[in-house]
Amino acid sequence: MATKNPELPVETPLNRRNFLKGSAALAGGVAAKAVPTMALAGNPENLPPNVPSWSQGLGDGVDITPYGMPSEFEQKVVRRTVPWLTATPESSVSFTPLADVYGIITPNGLHFCRHHGGVAGINSHDHRLVIHGLVDRELIFTMHEVKRMPSVSRIHFLECAANGGMEWRGAQLEAVQFTHGMISCCEWTGVKLSTLLDECGIKPKAKWLLAEGADASGMTRSIPMDKALDDCMVVYAQNGEMLRPEQGYPLRLFVPGWEGNMSIKWLRRIEVGDQPWHTREETSKYTDLMPTGKARQFTWFQECNSVITSPSMEKPINGKGFVEIQGLSWTGQGKIKQVDVSVDGGKNWHPAQIDGPVFDKALTRFRLPWKWDGKAALLQSRAIDETGYVQPNFSELRALRGEWSIYHNNSVHTWKVNTGGDVENVQLS
Repeated sequence: MATKNPELPVETPLNRRNFLKGSAALAGGVAAKAVPTMALAGNPENLPPNVPSWSQGLGDGVDITPYGMPSEFEQKVVRRTVPWLTATPESSVSFTPLADVYGIITPNGLHFCRHHGGVAGINSHDHRLVIHGLVDRELIFTMHEVKRMPSVSRIHFLECAANGGMEWRGAQLEAVQFTHGMISCCEWTGVKLSTLLDECGIKPKAKWLLAEGADASGMTRSIPMDKALDDCMVVYAQNGEMLRPEQGYPLRLFVPGWEGNMSIKWLRRIEVGDQPWHTREETSKYTDLMPTGKARQFTWFQECNSVITSPSMEKPINGKGFVEIQGLSWTGQGKIKQVDVSVDGGKNWHPAQIDGPVFDKALTRFRLPWKWDGKAALLQSRAIDETGYVQPNFSELRALRGEWSIYHNNSVHTWKVNTGGDVENVQLS
């Protein structure tokens, strides 16, 4: 249910110097009541001044886990699904736990998954990539041949076009993992698509290509040639290791900044043609329903967007005092230029600090120190990209697009912090 904007006092965010002074005071014990109760929980025998149990004997050897695993105490940090979202798990999605991911790189084991026919289990030695159609030489590449070609590594986000789609008509989901968790960001390694197309030779009439996956759904998407020759990649590695099966092992297409469904996994075939395939064998195309009843088509790039990941429903505030508001921003049209944060539902905006590197078409982290006085607050973030595009609020987006869409919801999102410190998902008009 949508929530109206109540009258709330404006909490002034802090500059870095004052924030650090306050943090030092907390560490010194002058505000011990602000220490979360959770932080005091534990086995008394392992707490100072006692020597904890793990210091009293040898640990496991270096060969106990040939492939490293997270700590057993981080078992809650996993991808999750929404059981009622789709008819079967083979055509469903699992969500990245954004509130528990640090920096801008998503670990491979936490990268969101979206399948249309389940995970294809492919032997890389048997896999082939066929390129045919309006080319001078129709070629079949083995994985060995693809990996011998000049490689590139780039950091980009990948986002499902339906990310945030369930929030179009009101606040529904109870975690940032589910409201925005169909996005991840990784270092991708492979071959530029233009390199493979040059190897085949493109005929003058070639304007489009059709990419097809080897999964049970035979997933296909049309890609305009301009984009294919610009920054598209055919990738085989992710964050320094070969692709995981659920991310397209051994080969996938990667289309930076555009709808995730176009980055075909388990890539087996590329057909070069003179027109898009949506009227031919491409069986489905993502479209956006407009207020007039007509649908937008070819809405490829992912618009400028952002979300606060802490505080959030997974990260409530444990006591009054200093809080660092954190979040992620991104745009499919280049780089993030600025992020503003509001603590009063958009009445006042404060520039956030951009934290870490800013890459093209990649997640960009932002932070803002804030002193919470225990009163209700409405937290929002608003991103601006290098084209000058400003992330819209829901009223602005609905005026343009209506409320019957599923895809491309990039509206400003609101978390309501209640007086007890818990956080709920609300939607302002």
